[in-house]
Amino acid sequence: MVDLSNQDEAKLIFYSGRFDIIIPGLYVKCAVTRKKILIENLRYWDPDLQEAYFSAEICFGRYAKK
Repeated sequence: MVDLSNQDEAKLIFYSGRFDIIIPGLYVKCAVTRKKILIENLRYWDPDLQEAYFSAEICFGRYAKK
């Protein structure tokens, strides 16, 4: 397990099917839970809201609130 407590948060721009890293870092935070997501584990995001999500369930729940 990677210790993210002393690491920098990345800044990303989300697109449909891809993202660009604007400011390098090891993780981004889930928009709903605020959990840290390693960049290499990032699978779910919304390009319209520019938000990252920790899991498919959280992503689905966020879409249901739109």
